[in-house]
Amino acid sequence: MTFAGAFAQNVASINGKAVSSKEFMWVYKKTHTGTANGAFKELEDYLNLYLDFKLKVLDAIEMGFDRDTAYLSEIKDYETALAHKRTSIPKATYSMVINEYKNAVLMFNVSEIKVWDKAQNDAHQLRNFYERNQSLYGDGSFEEQKGLVIADYQRALEKEWVSKLRERYQVKVNEAELRKLAKL
Repeated sequence: MTFAGAFAQNVASINGKAVSSKEFMWVYKKTHTGTANGAFKELEDYLNLYLDFKLKVLDAIEMGFDRDTAYLSEIKDYETALAHKRTSIPKATYSMVINEYKNAVLMFNVSEIKVWDKAQNDAHQLRNFYERNQSLYGDGSFEEQKGLVIADYQRALEKEWVSKLRERYQVKVNEAELRKLAKL
């Protein structure tokens, strides 16, 4: 099989590591119940969200979160619980469920440090964010708008983080494969 033939089965890659069409469509269909394959734009938008998720997971792995004992224990507990249901889950699906759980826990753990804790615990930066964007909050004081300010600050932190990840890692989308998936 040629490289082009191998890439045709992948909807994207991150630093040369494939994101298979099968994996992407499994996640897409799971989160879009009751719908067939989406239109190209819908698939493209969802793929970008999925690639952002995969970039966060890669960041967590590079930070060593996948070797953390609490993480490893949580994964082992999940695998044990899922093993009791294994006979009713096809092998390929079982593998994707385990992988999805591992990635979700990694993404959650790294997001907690990179976004949520910063927005909750850095009062100085939060106040600075409010002051730089005060026009968005009308006449409300910081204390009155604090919940909204935290949410906006979290979105800003996440956007900046994803932007840096997309600069650091090479992301390639196989548009031809994505178009093919939209036609299925």
